[in-house]
Amino acid sequence: MKTTVDYLKTLVNIPSPTGFTNAVMDYVQKEVTTFGYEPIRTKKGGIMVSVKGKNDTKHRVVTAHLDTLGAMVRGIKPDGRLKMDLIGGFVYNAIEGENCTVHVAKSGREISGTILLHQTSVHVYKDAGTAERNQTNMEVRLDEKVTTADETRALGIEVGDFISFAPRFELTTSGFVKSRHLDDKVSAAILMELLKLYKEEQVALPYTTHFYFSAFEEVGHGANSSLPHQVVEYLAVDMGAMGDDQATDEYTVSICVKDGSGPYHYDLRQQLVALCQDYQIPYKLDIYPYYGSDASAAMRAGAEVRHALLGAGIESSHSYERTHKDSIAATERLVDAYLKSPMID
Repeated sequence: MKTTVDYLKTLVNIPSPTGFTNAVMDYVQKEVTTFGYEPIRTKKGGIMVSVKGKNDTKHRVVTAHLDTLGAMVRGIKPDGRLKMDLIGGFVYNAIEGENCTVHVAKSGREISGTILLHQTSVHVYKDAGTAERNQTNMEVRLDEKVTTADETRALGIEVGDFISFAPRFELTTSGFVKSRHLDDKVSAAILMELLKLYKEEQVALPYTTHFYFSAFEEVGHGANSSLPHQVVEYLAVDMGAMGDDQATDEYTVSICVKDGSGPYHYDLRQQLVALCQDYQIPYKLDIYPYYGSDASAAMRAGAEVRHALLGAGIESSHSYERTHKDSIAATERLVDAYLKSPMID
């Protein structure tokens, strides 16, 4: 678990809003290459690590996505502050007061700032508490001496520059992990750790398995392409959604039975449940009502596969998120057990 959490800390500290994932993909590609694999960068910018198994006729795919929520510069205001356009499905309230970085395309420079409501000061604005948090009212205050649009443009900032959010990673003594972008860098860290262990321990998987780190999940089309024709099972490792009427918690692995795209494959889901019972892995079954995964994106694209979804339970998803090491461990154990198990007949 220590190595998994170390990978997680490294991953969340590499900015990777959807569309701006080269740096994190470069890191993962370099790291898994040191294990002894030969990763391939897909045309969409993802990474495929293929591990040959005893059976090379039927293949599996297991995915985690490395793209995160973020924003783009929408415009430069007369006072030099920035308008934003959001990347991914979240609300402005979730990022109010967050430190951020503007990645300047012209120069490669990184400029820090803070995301604020325009009417933030309660000493000046009567509606500071009631004003709607939206694209009109929210802005980036740059940590530069700028008071006009021309001064901001002189920094090289223009429309289309990416904005990433400070992760604020923290591991508590009680075992909680708090950070932005646990969705889905927890899962990516798990897959990296398993790849490392399989190589070190010379594990021979029963089927050729493609570990797919995808780059466009947060905008819906994710790992829906580049699938080898031999693939018959597709496991998305993503986050378990927590909230009212949800079974998912921060201490078990969450197995999704249905999300916004519809039910997942019943027989494959039941196999995951059986593995949890056989190996005494704590789990919950749950429905995520406003959710889609790399697996559901692949199904919409026409993939003829059995698909399933599981993940660690994430509190306050798409905001300042939290999970517990127990949930990460349960998720890692289930993915490992699945990849070593026989396929459904």
